[in-house]
Amino acid sequence: MSKVKYYYDSENLAYRKIKTRKRKKFGVAVLFLVASALFGFLSFIILLNTPYFETPKDRLQAREIENLKLNYAILNKKLDQANSVVDAIEERDNNVYRAYFNKKSIPDSIRNIGLPGVNRYKKLEGYNNSQLVMSTTKRIDVLNKELEIQSKSLDDILKLAEAKSDFLSAIPAIQPVRNENLKNLASGFGYRTDPFTKVKKMHEGMDFSAKTGTPVYATGDGIIERADNNASGYGNHIVIRHGFGYETLYAHLSKYNAKAGQKVNRGDIIGYVGSTGRSEAPHLHYEVHKNGKVVNPLNFYYGNISAVEYVAIAHLANQENQSLD
Repeated sequence: MSKVKYYYDSENLAYRKIKTRKRKKFGVAVLFLVASALFGFLSFIILLNTPYFETPKDRLQAREIENLKLNYAILNKKLDQANSVVDAIEERDNNVYRAYFNKKSIPDSIRNIGLPGVNRYKKLEGYNNSQLVMSTTKRIDVLNKELEIQSKSLDDILKLAEAKSDFLSAIPAIQPVRNENLKNLASGFGYRTDPFTKVKKMHEGMDFSAKTGTPVYATGDGIIERADNNASGYGNHIVIRHGFGYETLYAHLSKYNAKAGQKVNRGDIIGYVGSTGRSEAPHLHYEVHKNGKVVNPLNFYYGNISAVEYVAIAHLANQENQSLD
């Protein structure tokens, strides 16, 4: 119940009630409500924008979010660096490694193939900073895919390199008798006078004149195919199967230093110069076969002689003299 207020009427010497108009009461009430609403709105705005009203938990969470954003930014910079390295490796792979081995480069359609799945990142949606997490995760997945393709490519290159190394080791690339042990190069490849019949016929190898017992060297890596004297005219001889279509023959040996089935490397001593079989004097008859056909051994002496020595040997080998077998 509201209090009744009075005032003193001095003219009539009596107390009278103070009457409040209803309109004034309503205006005061409305003003109070408006002021209250305005105060409440301003307080809400201040609470939203003033850090002083944050709880310790809110501050901790805010710091964690900022740290998360910073870490993702650092991670993306590292991904930029990793992508640059992968791009450089891909460039060398296509234009250096594969070009060296005469292999086709990997097309961009294979290197840039998409990742499987309609939406493989759906589980990352609906969180704060989802877009940042999704984009970074996708970059990592793409990089892993590129590395997988590049790793397989480098495996192929390694196999090609190993095969290339085996091929280079197998080629008969040195003289079977060292220059310091030679008396002279008796005869080269081509038509020569037969020492017994005095008729010109095809001489399918090169004759190296040297003392009996002079070491004979394997001219390339391979397997001893035979070491016997069962072939007509060759006397004691050795045949090495090098692979890649190459075979070499060493004839008129005085004795062997290898046996059939043995693996030998370029430069190994496999026997010694002699004059067994159809031979006029101590020498080594040497042949090179490629895919079943005889070829000029002179074309393969690049492994242990100089350019000057090669010119001298070529000059002697091309003279149409008499062979020693």
